[in-house]
Amino acid sequence: MVLDLTSLISGKVNSLDFEYDLGNDGDENVLIPPDDVSFASTAHVKGTVVNNAGYMTLELTAELCYTTHCARCLKDISGKFILKFNRTVANSGTLQDEDNDAYVIMKNGKLDIDRELVEELLLEFPSRFLCEEECAGLCPKCGKDLNFGPCDCPKKKEIDPRLAILQKLLEND
Repeated sequence: MVLDLTSLISGKVNSLDFEYDLGNDGDENVLIPPDDVSFASTAHVKGTVVNNAGYMTLELTAELCYTTHCARCLKDISGKFILKFNRTVANSGTLQDEDNDAYVIMKNGKLDIDRELVEELLLEFPSRFLCEEECAGLCPKCGKDLNFGPCDCPKKKEIDPRLAILQKLLEND
């Protein structure tokens, strides 16, 4: 979304509130989910830009509903990821390094926040999800969900085949 900040810059208003759904305006900044994750809807974004005597700040909250599976037991899970995004707004050409992540750049009184927001959502979005913190996962032999109790597999500890050659060294002693 491109915000017109001319009323904020001129001093007519001290803050500018906005609310929209990310990617609904046909913009190329569409959020592509990571593997094994699907988004139930677009990210809902709500925020404000505040001008404090020429020092402008952008504060927003993005909410994103997702569905995926547990990384240990493969149970389907869904939830809502909430991202708080705070940046200082700087005018184009006023910074020595405009690639600094602490700033969003305003050009000709307009501020495009989607690119930085999509990047931040993808960086902060978790790479693994668990149905619960104490999830026991699946048995590597029979595939039973260990959250419902132990499996009937023999409890003999097997050596990883990649490390079996090292077992021969221990047998020679």
